[in-house]
Amino acid sequence: TMRGTLGAFIQSCLLLLVRADQWRLRDSANCELNRKQTDLNSFLWTIKRDPPSYFYGTIHVPYTRVWDFIPENSKQAFQESNIVYFELDLTDPYTISALTSCQLLPQGENLQDVLPRDIYRRLKRHLEYVKLMMPSWMTPDQRGKGLYADYLFNAIAGNWERKRPVWVMLMVNSLTEADIKTRGVPVLDLYLAQEAERMRKRTGAVEKVEEQCHPLNGLNFSQVIFALNQTLLQQESLRAGSLQVPYTTEDLIRHYNCGDLNSIIFNHDTSQVPNFNNVTLPPSEQVTAQEIDSYFRQELIYKRNERMGKRVKALLEENPDKSFFFAFGAGWC
Repeated sequence: TMRGTLGAFIQSCLLLLVRADQWRLRDSANCELNRKQTDLNSFLWTIKRDPPSYFYGTIHVPYTRVWDFIPENSKQAFQESNIVYFELDLTDPYTISALTSCQLLPQGENLQDVLPRDIYRRLKRHLEYVKLMMPSWMTPDQRGKGLYADYLFNAIAGNWERKRPVWVMLMVNSLTEADIKTRGVPVLDLYLAQEAERMRKRTGAVEKVEEQCHPLNGLNFSQVIFALNQTLLQQESLRAGSLQVPYTTEDLIRHYNCGDLNSIIFNHDTSQVPNFNNVTLPPSEQVTAQEIDSYFRQELIYKRNERMGKRVKALLEENPDKSFFFAFGAGWC
């Protein structure tokens, strides 16, 4: 969000989320923000030129959970800028269709054909469990807005048998009770894109869909199977009550609202790729976990930073008289 980078995608495209005004008091009670410093914000950087341009670190959660905590200087920078750039253009139908097709297996192949039988059986069982639980996970607010459990399940997991295993792994990670309760309201980056359109600002994207999508499809088969198996093990342990999630969306929101760029939490939000290194594994599997972690760090952080940095620099040089507002996942900034 992922953002967010990776997970930012899957879920932004499906227009997730949930209103959460009732959380506001709880958020502010947990936040040790120094009110004298509300004009300062860890997530706004100014590029000093005439006119100024800005980098702003977004987060892949419902905008209603964070909007009231975003200081006025950040909102003002957004309003005064001429051009707003995002990682991807989430309001463009092509972006959504390209993301969808990128996730699919080659024509004629199904997940059952490529997955080991045991993993396929466990995956199917877990998705059946999620579908069964979905109505009880939804909030009255979601139901009041006309969201139905079957519709929501199909929006997230529909056509799962045609998806590549790596995308199924990410999908399974997003099918938790906490995440389901956040469906129905635009995430912050999507909300900013919609606001920019409403204000008739010029908008753009510094990345192509393929550049975010192909690195995931670049993992080799054994790495993908390892990752999917670890993800299923984690979800099965959570269901059995023998495991607690080390960090939650609530932690992420609290850190963001307090202006705390905690690298561990925000790296999770940025990539949405599970970190398998913190699991107790036998030595051979530890090597695989480290290889996956290293691959994603290289592809989704270092190479992206360099590529995006060059494009930002070119945009600024080509438009010296324009004020830009670059809204990227906070973990990227």
